[in-house]
Amino acid sequence: MAKKQFKAESKRLLDLMINSIYTNKEIFLREIISNASDAIDKLCYLSLTDDSVGLSRSDFRIDILVDKNARTITVRDNGIGMTMAEAEANLGVIAKSGTYQFRGEMDSEKAENEDLSIIGQFGVGFYSAFMVSDEVTVISRKYGETEGVRWNSRGADGYTVSACERESAGTDVIMHIKEDSEEEIYGSYLEVWKIKALVKKYSDYVRWPIHMDIEHQERFETEEKNDDGSPKYDYRMVTENEIINSMIPIWQRSKNEVTDDDCIAWYKEKNRDRKDPCALVRVNAEGAVSYKAMLFIPGEQNENIFAGDNKGGITLYSSGVMIMEKCDKLVHEYFEFVKGVVDSPDLSLNISRELLQHDRQLRIIGQNLEKRIKGELEKLMREDRPKYEEFYKNFGVDLKCGICDEYGRYKDFLKDLLLFWTAEDKQISLKEYAEGMPESQKAVYYASADTLKHAVALPQCEEVRKRGYELLYLTSPLDEMVLQNLRELDGKRFCNVVTDDLGFETEEEKKAAEERDIENRELLDFVKESVGESIEKAKLSSKLSTRPCALTTEGGITLEMERYFRNGPSEEMRKLRATRVLELNPEHRVFTVLKEAFESDREKAAKLAKILNALAELNAGVDVEDTAEFTDLVSELF
Repeated sequence: MAKKQFKAESKRLLDLMINSIYTNKEIFLREIISNASDAIDKLCYLSLTDDSVGLSRSDFRIDILVDKNARTITVRDNGIGMTMAEAEANLGVIAKSGTYQFRGEMDSEKAENEDLSIIGQFGVGFYSAFMVSDEVTVISRKYGETEGVRWNSRGADGYTVSACERESAGTDVIMHIKEDSEEEIYGSYLEVWKIKALVKKYSDYVRWPIHMDIEHQERFETEEKNDDGSPKYDYRMVTENEIINSMIPIWQRSKNEVTDDDCIAWYKEKNRDRKDPCALVRVNAEGAVSYKAMLFIPGEQNENIFAGDNKGGITLYSSGVMIMEKCDKLVHEYFEFVKGVVDSPDLSLNISRELLQHDRQLRIIGQNLEKRIKGELEKLMREDRPKYEEFYKNFGVDLKCGICDEYGRYKDFLKDLLLFWTAEDKQISLKEYAEGMPESQKAVYYASADTLKHAVALPQCEEVRKRGYELLYLTSPLDEMVLQNLRELDGKRFCNVVTDDLGFETEEEKKAAEERDIENRELLDFVKESVGESIEKAKLSSKLSTRPCALTTEGGITLEMERYFRNGPSEEMRKLRATRVLELNPEHRVFTVLKEAFESDREKAAKLAKILNALAELNAGVDVEDTAEFTDLVSELF
């Protein structure tokens, strides 16, 4: 039997395909099973119009046979099969796809049948077998033919094709697994557990049953008896032919067939999650792009967050065959905590069936899914506030990062999902805050500190609360960045009570304050000189009500940002510091004492200035640089 040669370009393509196109050797089984499924789809479709096929839907099957001694894996189907001419055309010319041609014939006939699902389009999936095999044999018989065909190849050196006998229509793909090497243990693919795992991972939802002989232990009653006369049992290994795939995925079933509780149980088993998800999104979309989706918003963070496995991930399927385990193109990073599946027959797969040729369909699906996810979260916020607050505690940082990403591109989409503290036991959304603002309020006031309790206690908050306005309390530098990206709420600016003008003073009051600053300039300069380089300047405050002093900042870096930068990845970031300003309350009796000391005892005035600065640092949550000096200075007061 003369060996036939692949065309030169086919040899090159075969080499590229084996070594470059596929990034993961284990997908070979997915490709061979998908081809078998395609072959059954074709014959099943033909049976709809040809009664002589003689097979009902329940008769179709795929078998996987393993012979460890011979080092072979056989994937057998009872599908349409191939003639000798088709074997040469489809297997002898790489990238020639019988499936693609069949689909074209269907289109030309304007065939419409939802039961037909074919994903093989490029004709190279079959050759993925050579990634793990040194020889591949195909034995096939076309439906309606009496003679079969045997095709055999050891790779790029060519192939042989000859007539053979096969009992019925269908195809056997027999792969002789390579010997083990230092780089790869090919023999692992001959293990039953490995094959079951690959089927479960990639082909669990192929619509046709995949059968395999499975060996397991069985207890049986022996002829012997125990001393008390009871039956005596022993164990033996038995082999049974079992279906190893689920066939119909849960997300393909209607809500009448599968309840939300069933979906949640599936999610918890699939993700090994102990807690119910806080929300479930089920989608069955038809239109420009048809798809089904089942998404889950977890009820808690992943336990392996510190091991780098904190992301959720949406698994992408095409007609029941897994394409990507975690598709990062479906939703943006701000929804990366979402888990689940998306299955669409309309995806444009590339030659390796691992990626997409272009992402137009994904963009359409992703945009729709993000709207559904947002809608479900808004519903959760309205109807089950405690559960939403628990969600926000777990994943609010993802939403905040989304607002800050790409210069605030997604801020309008995400802002309604944010929550902020307005008291030590209350969180509200920005929409709720806006609804509660009195007409007289000119800005949205917020205070930022390292803890909620500390933010509430900041002295600069007193004047705002005294006027009856609600504050937002921020406990993270990221919160400040979020408000900086949002800029305003319903036309009213966000105002940092520590650093910004509160807008309470009239023009006359501002003019009086300027005159007061000029009048006390010498004292303020003295305070700055006494405190030293830790502050940029001292000034009189119009924000303080009952407190004697406060530490504020000027410029773009706040005290909270300074704390964040100190843990930054670069030395330059860690050196960034806020420009500090010591504000004194001119109406407080302490300022009167300071002023009298400045006029009569400069040494005492200097000590008072240092004490006031240290108190301001403590109120601001800043570490006092010289605690021993501060202790001594306070002790002298007694």
